[in-house]
Amino acid sequence: MSGISQVVRQLKLQRTRGERELEKLELAIKALTSIHGKSAPTRVVVRRKPKFSAAGIARIRAAQKARWAKIKAAKK
Repeated sequence: MSGISQVVRQLKLQRTRGERELEKLELAIKALTSIHGKSAPTRVVVRRKPKFSAAGIARIRAAQKARWAKIKAAKK
C-alpha cells in the first residue's frame, strides 16, 4: 500500500505545480492584456460585394486593350 500512497503524493505535488504554472500564465495574460487596455481585438473579415459587374469589367478590359493597341500602332 505504500506504493499507492507515494503515487498519490506525487500526483498531489504535480497538481500543485500545475496550479502554480496556471497562476503564472494568468498573470502573464493579465499583464499582456493590460498593455493594450483590453484583450487583443479579433479581426472580422467582411466580404464586400464587387464594385463592377463581370460585363463592366469586360468592357473596361476591352477598352484598355484598344488603348494599348492604339499606342503600339502609333509607335510603328
